[in-house]
Amino acid sequence: MLGLKLPTDPRWVNIAEKNIDEILIDHAHCELKAASTANSLIMSFPEYSELVTEMVSLVKEEMSHFKLVHEKLLARNIKLGQDRKDLYVNKLLKFFPKGGSRTTQLVHRLLYAALIEARSCERFRLLSEGIKDQELAKFYRDLMVSEANHYVLFLNFARTFGERKEVDKKWNDLLEFEAEIMKDLGTTETIHG
Repeated sequence: MLGLKLPTDPRWVNIAEKNIDEILIDHAHCELKAASTANSLIMSFPEYSELVTEMVSLVKEEMSHFKLVHEKLLARNIKLGQDRKDLYVNKLLKFFPKGGSRTTQLVHRLLYAALIEARSCERFRLLSEGIKDQELAKFYRDLMVSEANHYVLFLNFARTFGERKEVDKKWNDLLEFEAEIMKDLGTTETIHG
């Protein structure tokens, strides 16, 4: 369903489980960034009322997810700590050229967001199926559904605002590029890396 061209090596779950504190910290920061992305779309493209309405809801949802992850950190006596650079996202954001029309910029940002949500969904599924901590397994199973919905939301908006055939080609090209990135990732205790 997610269209990912290169699935995460299932052994990533072993790395994640051995470093679950780091996964939770990274996950908390990912939720903050997701809320920030939705906020940024509102600020950058306020003329798209339907987009604004959905992004307002998404900001609330992402912040509620941050709160849930932060509560897991507190329950485990783990401090949130500083954000770390997300190597995956930094590499991904180099795919589309800068500039272009406002519509092109919007479509590119929506496609990036869709792919990040798709990869998060896939990783949450792996965590939900592979970690021994049943409380966290259920936690990630529940969040996996939200990530799938976010992926669909962003991809549908890209297809709404851009020409469908062109957007689908860009989406497929981005998926191919992401698969190349993923060949060098999946060895660290981060949600995307």
